[in-house]
Amino acid sequence: MQWFPAGSALPLAALGAALAPVAAQARIYVSVEQAQREMFGALALTPHPVALTAAQQEVLRAASSVSLPFQGNRIWKTADGSWFVVDEVVGKHEFVTYAVGINADGSVRRVEVLEYRESYGYEVAEQKWLAQFVGKTVEAPLQLGRDVQNIGGATLSAKHVADGVKRVLAAYRLVLQAR
Repeated sequence: MQWFPAGSALPLAALGAALAPVAAQARIYVSVEQAQREMFGALALTPHPVALTAAQQEVLRAASSVSLPFQGNRIWKTADGSWFVVDEVVGKHEFVTYAVGINADGSVRRVEVLEYRESYGYEVAEQKWLAQFVGKTVEAPLQLGRDVQNIGGATLSAKHVADGVKRVLAAYRLVLQAR
């Protein structure tokens, strides 16, 4: 028999629990191809990557407050002049991958969350919340509590997805609209 001081097992268990990795619950809602079909039906989409200069990245950062560089390699265009853009923002700690469909007139056709990696705040993927972006243009403030509803318990994810949509619309105006 081995002797342990009184109460020594509990601190070890607490220490073990504290050191265990926090498991994020990544959830894939739709693939890129599924989101394209849901937004544009049978319309053909052609890859249309763009490379942004440092000055253009700064314009997008200032317009949206998203500090991550915009990746211009996940952009598609339809024959009718609409656009499909996949982008990512950080929710609270993890990435949120989303897609924005933009009509030929520059208004939001639809927003879809493709993948959400946080263990909470997944409400930003609900269609009811995402529907509020439909019809918005780059002129819309897209600010939480102003023209975008907040989600209690998902405030950071909601703000960052709204900022991300703002960034995609700013990218449309900056580099896609004239193409």
